[in-house]
Amino acid sequence: MQPNELDAWHMRRALELAAAGEGRVEPNPMVGCVVARGAEIIGEGWHRRFGGAHAEVEALRIAGDRAAVGALYVTLEPCCHFGKTPPCTRAIIAAGVRRVMVAQRDPFPDVAGRGIAELRAAGVSVQVGLLEAEARRLNAPYMKLNQRHRPWIIAKWAMTLDGKIATRTGESRWISNVQSRALVHALRGRVDAVMVGRQTAVHDDPLLTARPPGLRTAVRIVVDTRASLRSESQLVRTASEAPVLVAVGRQSSESDRQRLRGAGCEVLVCEGESHAARLESLLDALGQRRLTNVLVEGGGQLLGSLLDGGHVDEVHVFIAPKLLGGVAARGPIVGEGIATLSLAPSLEPPEVRQLGSDLYLRARVERTIDAIA
Repeated sequence: MQPNELDAWHMRRALELAAAGEGRVEPNPMVGCVVARGAEIIGEGWHRRFGGAHAEVEALRIAGDRAAVGALYVTLEPCCHFGKTPPCTRAIIAAGVRRVMVAQRDPFPDVAGRGIAELRAAGVSVQVGLLEAEARRLNAPYMKLNQRHRPWIIAKWAMTLDGKIATRTGESRWISNVQSRALVHALRGRVDAVMVGRQTAVHDDPLLTARPPGLRTAVRIVVDTRASLRSESQLVRTASEAPVLVAVGRQSSESDRQRLRGAGCEVLVCEGESHAARLESLLDALGQRRLTNVLVEGGGQLLGSLLDGGHVDEVHVFIAPKLLGGVAARGPIVGEGIATLSLAPSLEPPEVRQLGSDLYLRARVERTIDAIA
């Protein structure tokens, strides 16, 4: 293996390690690290949980004294500030590492190039940009949160082969099969929030929890301009078991806000005269709370509004081999829609899997990838 190929090989291993942190470390980034002597890996680590040891510290601990004769490969610029853990730059310098390969710079304001500068000032050779595109793709939600101050929006829906999410009478349970629903529960268990619109909350009366519980307990968000969510709904009745946030408008009544607060829900008043403006206000608020990944499960109006506003970053679609027909049967996305095909957001080539009789498609929006990565 040539030297450049060997460096790439070690960085790919670091990226594999980093991916294991998904759902465990947010709002921190997923980070992997390898310490190697030639082709031999003498230490490796990954950021395992929010507030836990960083990848570099774990890899250096395993490498021990041998780290001084090795090279360190890390998927994100080492931190140089005191947060929940001490600076990784100090650990690298103290270990005597003389060569560091960094996949990408960290946009977090307390780092943002300072970690690299500190290592170089200590005489460490630092190369930046090895497999940078792959590293940026891995941490795209983290990048968006730090660059745009808004969460990564994942749109999810289940539909029939003819694009219907319910019959003409509104029946929707169950379009997807058991395997598909299990995957949805796993997805809920790794995100920071699950969001639905008022109509979905009324018609489906969902619980929106991960069953069985996952790595995270998602905030359940209902976009309900008039604060009309029923006290008898599953969401309100279980507000003490998992957090519920009701995003309302100024036009909602104070009595309804107090009713929901009294039941244990958080009520967030979103500014704006239009639905689109209130959505912008909500996304800003979620970004301020450092929510990284938000799963939007419907309904069509909410998904349509998010798509119209250019807020959707990723889609997860479950397609059942069923045909419903009917002009009154609902589709997954409503909103204003696209006027011409040239304006339609394109998806990258999707991941496609078969889940029993269902097809599962997962893809990111290309314009999102280009803008962030």
